[in-house]
Formats: sequence, structure tokens, C-alpha cells
Amino acid sequence: MDRVIIVGGGLAGVRAAEALRSKGHEGGLTLVAAEPHRPYDRPPLSKAVLAGDRDDTTIDTGWSASGGDLLLGERATALRLDAPGAGGTVATTAGDLPFDGLVIATGAVPVTLPGEGRQHVLRTIEDARDLRERLVPGARIVIVGAGWIGAEVATAAARRGCSVIVAEAADTPLANAIGPEVGALTAPWYAEAGVELRTGVKVAAVDDGGLALAGGGRIDADEVVVGVGVRPDLGWLEGSGLLIERGVVTDASFRTFTASGGGTPDEGPGTVRPDVVAVGDCAAWWSRRYGRRLLVEHWDAALNAPEVAAATLLGQDATYDTAPYFWSEQFGRMVQYAGNHAGSERLVRRGDLTGPRWAVAWITGDRLDAVLTVDRPRDLVQARRVIAAGTPIDPVLLADPEVPVRQAVRP
Repeated sequence: MDRVIIVGGGLAGVRAAEALRSKGHEGGLTLVAAEPHRPYDRPPLSKAVLAGDRDDTTIDTGWSASGGDLLLGERATALRLDAPGAGGTVATTAGDLPFDGLVIATGAVPVTLPGEGRQHVLRTIEDARDLRERLVPGARIVIVGAGWIGAEVATAAARRGCSVIVAEAADTPLANAIGPEVGALTAPWYAEAGVELRTGVKVAAVDDGGLALAGGGRIDADEVVVGVGVRPDLGWLEGSGLLIERGVVTDASFRTFTASGGGTPDEGPGTVRPDVVAVGDCAAWWSRRYGRRLLVEHWDAALNAPEVAAATLLGQDATYDTAPYFWSEQFGRMVQYAGNHAGSERLVRRGDLTGPRWAVAWITGDRLDAVLTVDRPRDLVQARRVIAAGTPIDPVLLADPEVPVRQAVRP
């Protein structure tokens, strides 16, 4: 393979480049990055950067030693595919780039709300630095969305002495991520931190000076932060012929598909493109473990999945079936989640859920599907191993917080 193009300068793109070189690719390698910075890490943006503890999260990639070309501040604008296996061309603001192999790693962009008022999102280093400068004592900060990002921004704003309101459309925090029953357990954390949580609030628009609410009413603010989710950044693929459903549809090896002919109903109903892989926040990949397509917008997947994508592009056999993993630092707590609980049969409570340290697990029969822990890192580590191995567990033992998770495994 002579020329590989990687579109996307985030963690997934950088890891794909490293993996390609480590697995023997000696041909041309070009990374197209829309931002003008060298690749950097995003999780610290809502944590250490907002808190003022860090100002730079650049990833030490050793790119200069790779012999590749790094096109900073350039965007992909279109994709033209040749016959399957024959590559194609990526049109960019720096010119056309022919390729034999392509890695799509363009990530995601934040969802914004209607209205002419200023609204902050948190996706880039500039976003974090700009918002940090506005988190001054007494500032009225209104955050739309009580999800992972909303809670982390609220944590930082409260610690910096701001007056913070979080407006959430659902009836509980994290309702979409972990369900209303478990999400409700996090609601008291807001009051403890001096943050006002308003649930069931529908926003009509962001205007000058705050939020206009659906049905009338408003919330005044000096600054509005919107944390209502992201969507894959795929506009440049319009008309390319690739199959897209929420994200770029891939099989378990991250191979993409054109939208017609061949394929299988589960992994990708189309013609497979072994020369084009997609990975990271923009990839909707087939999980054999869960029997469904997953769109995982987490750092752990961006770190580890590119190893498989690179192997696939080089013609090596590889599949990705790791259980998703995510963590959040909010209101002085470490919250960790592993697995996927969509379709699980029941919830197992582990410990006093009103206390400082607890966990919940989702199971189907005697299979552990997912776990969420609050300041119980050992539970998380052991549960991840059980999920990965697929070993059966005893729900009664699992519910006992004094029993290590590994000892709840059935013989």
C-alpha cells in the first residue's frame, strides 16, 4: 500500500498513524487535521484545563520520526471513491490527495441550540480556554444539559465561584446515558456543590442575556454553555457512496461499505471497502459482543480501536469487540462506566446508593452487561474483566458490596 491518508487530527487519527507504522506500513502517510494545533487530548479540557491546572494537552506522538506529512488547519471537503480496493481521492482545502488506503477519523461536533445569543460548547482547546476566562467569581453561568459534560463544567464553574444553574430537559441527570433511575441518584450532588439543577426544562432559544424557555419564561445568564451531545462530523462524505447511519457504518474490523450491493444484514448491507476504514467518534461499528451497532464517543475507544483499524487496512485479520469504557470526574467523585446496558434485563444495586461509594450493574440472566461505579475503582476493574470474559455471575453475590466482583463469578 503506497499512500495512506488519515482524515482527522484527534486521538483516533494519531493512534491510527502510530499503529500503521508499528505494523509495517512504510509508504506515504498523510494526516489531515482541521485544527491548527498539533494533535491534543480532549478529556482534560472539561477537567484540568477549565480548572486552570493545565493549559496544554498536546499528545507526544513522535510524528516527526514517522516520515509522514501533517497538514494542520486543513479540512477534507469531499471523498471520491474508485473501485473497491483501488482507493480514491480526498478533496481538501490543501488540494486533492489520492490514496490507496483511507482512515476516516473526523470525530464529532457539538450540537448547538437555536438563537442569536452567544453559546459556548466544549470541544476544542480554544473552547476550553475561552470559557475558563469567563468563569469568574459571581458570574451567572447557565449550562444546558445535565449529562457528562454538563456535570463536569458545572463542577469547574462552581469551584471557581460562579453562580451555576444547570437546565436539563429530562426529569433526571444522565437520563439518556444511564437511565432515569440511576441518573436520579446523581441529582443530590448538584445541591451539595452549590449548583442549582432544574429538570424538565425545555429551551426554545439562546438569546442575548440567557435562555428563552419553551412555553414562556427565561433564565438569565452572563454565559450560556450548551452540553446536549455531539453528532459525527461527516458532511464531507455527502455523495461519496459510503453507507452512513448515524455514523459511518463499519463491520467489526472497521471496514466501511458502499450503500448498495452485497454485504450482510447485520454487519453492513453493502459492498465492503477494505481500503477505507472508519474509527473513533464517527464510526458506527458492529459489536459481536452485544449484537448491535455501537457509536461510542469515548476516549478509550479512540485510544484502542485504531490498532484494529490499522491492521485491517494493511490486510491483517483483526476485530474489535472491547466493551465500551468511560469515566467522568464530577462534584468530587470519580464515576466510571463499562459495558453496554441497552437491552439488559435487570439492574443490580451494589451498596448503599445514598452513600459516598456505590455501584450498580446491569445483567441479562447471569451475564454481566455493564457496570457503573462511584468511587469504587476496584469494582470497575474486576467488572471489566468479567464482562470481557463473558463468565456467568451470581446476582446475589454481586449485590453484596462486601464481596469482590471477581468472587461473584460462578464456578
